[in-house]
Amino acid sequence: MQPDAPSLAAHIDHTLLAADASRVRIAQLCAEAMTHGFYSVCVNSGQVPYAAEQLAGSPVKVCAVVGFPLGAGLSAAKAFEAEQAIAAGAGEIDMVLNLGWLKDGLLDEVSADIAAVLAACGAVPLKVILETGLLDDTQKRQACRICRDLGVAFVKTSTGFGHGGATLEDVRLMREEVGPELGVKASGGVRDRATALAMLAVGATRLGTSSGVAIVSGGEGGAGY
Repeated sequence: MQPDAPSLAAHIDHTLLAADASRVRIAQLCAEAMTHGFYSVCVNSGQVPYAAEQLAGSPVKVCAVVGFPLGAGLSAAKAFEAEQAIAAGAGEIDMVLNLGWLKDGLLDEVSADIAAVLAACGAVPLKVILETGLLDDTQKRQACRICRDLGVAFVKTSTGFGHGGATLEDVRLMREEVGPELGVKASGGVRDRATALAMLAVGATRLGTSSGVAIVSGGEGGAGY
């Protein structure tokens, strides 16, 4: 049985990560999230205080991205950004792992980078963005195993700013590697209801998209995250 619109909405992180996102657009994002019952709004960390203000008193969470979109900053800087975003009202953190280290096989360094942000998050759920379009299957599996062993809340496919977005094959692979305990967030190119349902069917438990309104209303979103 396919989920109805409210059930589907509860899986969606309604997303606006454009560098030029104005407060008018952030306010619209938050209003749409409250109207449709999306799980969260996902914004850059500098937008967290305003988004939290807009969502005050509602069940919609604020999700902040950290080390976004490259993941190549200092671990301490990522951890500090996460800490500050949480203090400003973020209820979830999506961090980008260090892709260069992963591709170099520096798995201990990748693990330490994630662990630093995880420690800064405390009880706030951490999602780790793999940027699957830049990785081979072995690297995707390595990243998933690191995240599983650290006990993060979710692994996530993509930033939406890199090469490629979520694919059914990658979501299946990620679900296989992390097992039933961790969430899997499909993001990047999820723009219509059929794609959203297909991602959930193969193991995604959250969807990151700027097309949430179109998805729950049965339409198709435009280009974007």
